[in-house]
Amino acid sequence: MFPPVFAACLGQDWPSRDRHYKQAKLHMLKSWRDSLERKLASVNSVISTLEEQLNREPAA
Repeated sequence: MFPPVFAACLGQDWPSRDRHYKQAKLHMLKSWRDSLERKLASVNSVISTLEEQLNREPAA
């Protein structure tokens, strides 16, 4: 399913492998953050639209 994180650095020394792992983890976390930011922007947009619609309608 996912490519092995350590596949590219199996023959390297520990500091190189550790750096590679940390870079992969950073990339993964940034991807998660970007995904959450897109979802939050979408929710904020829907909330804003609904609030505008409610403010335009007369109170029942």
